[in-house]
Amino acid sequence: MDLTTHWVGITAIVLFVGAYSLVISEEFTHLRKSKPVILAAGLIWSLIAYRYSSTDLAHEPAAAVHEYLAEFAQLFLFLLAAMTYVNAMSERHVFLALRGWLVRRSFSYRTMFWITGFLSFCLSPVIDNLTTALVMCAVVMAIGEGNPRFVGLACVNIVVAANAGGAFSPFGDITTLMVWQRGLVEFETFFRLLLPGLVNFLVPAAIMSLAVPQLLSRSDAEAIPMKRGAKRIMSLFVCTVLIAVSFHNFLDLPPFLGMMTGLSLLKFFGYYLRRTHAVIAAERQNHGQIGDVAPFDSFREVARVEWDTLLFFFGVIMCVGGLGFIGYLDHLSEYIYGQLGPTTANVLVGLMSAIVDNIPVMVAVLEMNPAMNIQQWLLVTLTAGVGGSLFSIGSAAGVALMGQARGQYTFFGHLRWTPAIALGYVLSIWLHLFISGDLTTVFPGG
Repeated sequence: MDLTTHWVGITAIVLFVGAYSLVISEEFTHLRKSKPVILAAGLIWSLIAYRYSSTDLAHEPAAAVHEYLAEFAQLFLFLLAAMTYVNAMSERHVFLALRGWLVRRSFSYRTMFWITGFLSFCLSPVIDNLTTALVMCAVVMAIGEGNPRFVGLACVNIVVAANAGGAFSPFGDITTLMVWQRGLVEFETFFRLLLPGLVNFLVPAAIMSLAVPQLLSRSDAEAIPMKRGAKRIMSLFVCTVLIAVSFHNFLDLPPFLGMMTGLSLLKFFGYYLRRTHAVIAAERQNHGQIGDVAPFDSFREVARVEWDTLLFFFGVIMCVGGLGFIGYLDHLSEYIYGQLGPTTANVLVGLMSAIVDNIPVMVAVLEMNPAMNIQQWLLVTLTAGVGGSLFSIGSAAGVALMGQARGQYTFFGHLRWTPAIALGYVLSIWLHLFISGDLTTVFPGG
């Protein structure tokens, strides 16, 4: 049933727009973003079910909801394991130790600008762009205390670098993870986006670096030692990533099963740390050694997972799924992919993600499931990932940093550098099309 012109469809659009307006205004209303989208999802599907209840297709909405629930469950379990590992490394002071080491270096502000940018680009493919941005923002705020100009510039650079680095790894962004779990792009194929992602980061960074002062940064931070077991937890995280990739590539099993298997390794190691911490602490005290051997509780790290974000994904998937069930996504796909062509459509996806965030945009693209070759799926993965860097509100990393560095990293401060970021966006797309050989299809004879 096509309900796009029916009152049910129009009401569903109004509900979704209203809910997402509240999501965008979270910084001002302080209303958690998961609440409005979950409410909208429930109302949209109840309207659909009401319309179908008087037909012979009354069971169809429930069947569709179960399909979307299965899709969310895979994403949820994957992220639950990844977030728990990141929380465990944070609890073991891995990121605090990194921050302390960087702050103690006597580098100039410009050097720190480049170091934090490259670290953001390299870390985000592993621990995701949002976590990377938060860690690096803490670093630059400690380094640039009393210098809001440097903090603002460095935060813009971090957002761009984290989003660019996250675009070439399934673990770097929610959008890349969704594409990988759908089986549309293989794990190793994502690395074709490494060079375009690097260009997307380097071009605006080179321009912005000219505005960063050459003054020396502060270097008076104390050394923060990592807690016992920190390095082994990092090793277990690497093993967990390898397990997830192996499950998918060699056993044809969904990646979330590998991540949950890896999570069990963390829990067993947490049990070991808890059982032995008292003995180790006593031994170190007897030998006059200094070190934090606090007990470790893996379930506490599960509880510290960002539940608002996970529930937000549930609401978005269900909302967009409902709009697709009504028929809006079919019409949209027919226009932008059928009439404009996949390249133009995928570039527009990136621009759209700068305004309404890349997650609902990518969910919509996946629900449309347009007929595209692997190079076009890589292109939309790239544009959805890095397009959000154009505005501070276009990505989770930017929104989070506006809160963390309030008053120093702002929407208009980021907007000042949008032309430079847009240049990197265009060049990264051009490079991907050039490498893939699709450039002549866009510019015939070029």
